[in-house]
Amino acid sequence: MAKRPRTIDEYLAGLQVDQRAALQKLRLAVRAAAPHAEECIAWGMPGFRMDGTCFLTFRATAKHCSLHPMSGVTVAAHSADLAGYDTSPGTIRFQPAKPLPATLVRKLVKARLAERSQVSKRAGGRSR
Repeated sequence: MAKRPRTIDEYLAGLQVDQRAALQKLRLAVRAAAPHAEECIAWGMPGFRMDGTCFLTFRATAKHCSLHPMSGVTVAAHSADLAGYDTSPGTIRFQPAKPLPATLVRKLVKARLAERSQVSKRAGGRSR
């Protein structure tokens, strides 16, 4: 059985070159939009968390790469921007040869963080 990655770097090292490049680009765009977020591995996928809670993950599969903002609201709210991508609630799939543009990733991250902030305010300080 292969060793499970403990860091994003370990995860990326095990990927094909095109997948690694696409996901590294995505990673940098997330870091630019959320510089205080902490990198993590959650549910076996690379991700980012704030205040101890994971708000976004991403991964590579045999057929595509994907971004998981962990929110159907964020994906639905940006459906026009995501028209060229395969989406489902909480997931955006893309081909490594056609990675998500950094500007779109930053927009999605900022929207996801704003959504978390609103949920946190309504929940009395607890975010999800």
